[in-house]
Amino acid sequence: MSQTSSLKRGLNTRHIRFLALGSAIGTGLFYGSASAIKLAGPSVLLAYMIAGLAIYIVMRALGEMAVHHPVSDSFSHYASEYITPFAGFTAGWTYVFEMVIVAIADVTAFGIYMGFWFPNVARWIWILSLIFFLGAINLIHVKVYGELEFWLSIIKVSAIVAMILGGLGIIFYGFHVPHAEFTPGIANLWQHGGFMPNGIAGFIACFSVVVFAFGGIEIIGITAGETEDPKKAIPSAINAVPIRIILFYVLTIFVLMSIYPWNEIGSQGSPFVQIFESLGIKSAAAVLNIVVITAAISAINGDVFGAGRMMYGMSKKGQAPAVFGKTSKRGVPWMTVIVMAGVLLIGVVLNYLIPENVFEIIASIATFATVYVWLMILLSHLGMRKKLSKEEIKALDFPMIGFPIAPILATLFMVFVIGMIGYFPDTRPALYVGAVWLILLGIAYKFWIKPKA
Repeated sequence: MSQTSSLKRGLNTRHIRFLALGSAIGTGLFYGSASAIKLAGPSVLLAYMIAGLAIYIVMRALGEMAVHHPVSDSFSHYASEYITPFAGFTAGWTYVFEMVIVAIADVTAFGIYMGFWFPNVARWIWILSLIFFLGAINLIHVKVYGELEFWLSIIKVSAIVAMILGGLGIIFYGFHVPHAEFTPGIANLWQHGGFMPNGIAGFIACFSVVVFAFGGIEIIGITAGETEDPKKAIPSAINAVPIRIILFYVLTIFVLMSIYPWNEIGSQGSPFVQIFESLGIKSAAAVLNIVVITAAISAINGDVFGAGRMMYGMSKKGQAPAVFGKTSKRGVPWMTVIVMAGVLLIGVVLNYLIPENVFEIIASIATFATVYVWLMILLSHLGMRKKLSKEEIKALDFPMIGFPIAPILATLFMVFVIGMIGYFPDTRPALYVGAVWLILLGIAYKFWIKPKA
């Protein structure tokens, strides 16, 4: 394999827009939404809107930095430059950790979805096949990765739009479900214990799962190093975030809970498939299963790409093994792809050992990692603004909205989410895992990185 040490700019505006779409529509929506609904009931809609606004502010902060200085290790580089090298080291490796955890959750969900058609085939067989397939895709060329994501995202978006339109038809034009004790309609949002049936505690508890659903959207910043025109592509992708959140999360879950009482939505498989099966639309359930499988494949594909590019960028600064900086003649950091595929094999092993209800723990661990990365983005942005002169700030191509109030409120929200993860016994182990992870990173930095520096 011919080796170079530079990435190639093979992603265009269309790729970036759909990469951002793909990262926003994954297992967190199709599978994790069931856990969030169970905790908060219909008030989960409000949680998605609040979290969505905070995430948009984070993305604007990242967008401002990525357009000003596009690099492959994105927020790790910015944290190193505008906070401290140690902050950059922890941000980068915590993002890799997040991608690994999320990918393991996604491969687990993929195995569950395949069980819809092949209940007698062991789940790990599907997972192993998927890992080899995605590993091969990521080794070819960044443009192939971008094209795959483009088509996977089109399938997901089309299906969700069709589901929303179909769901609205069921709600407003009536659809009697035989042998059912419920009637589809908006009244389902308040008839089963009220809009906030589990009180404020249930509403607050759902945030760890809700935030998990948005994890990975920061991949937009990482693509900057391989984007043909970052000044055009990145603002375009980030400005579409609020519309995507309203359409793909708020409207979708509104339709789901209007069709079916929130307390009847279980977490066995995807609630989307479960609902359409319960409505007696067997073909729709099969189609939706294809969609959730597409979403899982797309999410894992993004996880492998994002973590790999982060390790590549960090290797250039001596914060990751130098071998991660080697690229093939097509400009692909091949060693990082192989490492990520190897780590995903843990998902195969875990599917022998863990029960299906472990999803909430995995989600809360990933949420801690995600929120930590977002905090580093917000603090890096503040650090950058302090370093820039008034003239440089005026000349920014994609400035943050509502500075400094908006980023301060988003920072407080991130601190609140970490506090909530620690407050509730079900998610508290995630905080312990996060603390141990940061301590291990501190030790690694002291004995491995600092002496080199």
